Amino acid sequence: MGNKWILDVLADLKAFADANDMHRLAQQLETTSTVAAAELITAARLEAPFAVYGDGSKSRIRFGKAAES
Repeated sequence: MGNKWILDVLADLKAFADANDMHRLAQQLETTSTVAAAELITAARLEAPFAVYGDGSKSRIRFGKAAES
C-alpha cells in the first residue's frame, strides 16, 4: 500500500492526544484510523488487475472494475 503513511500519521496524532489527555480526540482518531485502513484496502482492491489477456508474449492487463453485465 503506497498510502500506508497516512495510518502512521494518524497513529502519531493519536499518541499525542493520549499523552496530552485529549481523550475524545484520541477516540476519534482511533475511529478515523479504522476508516482510513478500510478505504486503503478498498482502493487497493479497485486498482488490482481484474483481467489479463494474451499468450505471454503480448499480454495486456486491464485495471479497474469489471463491466456489469
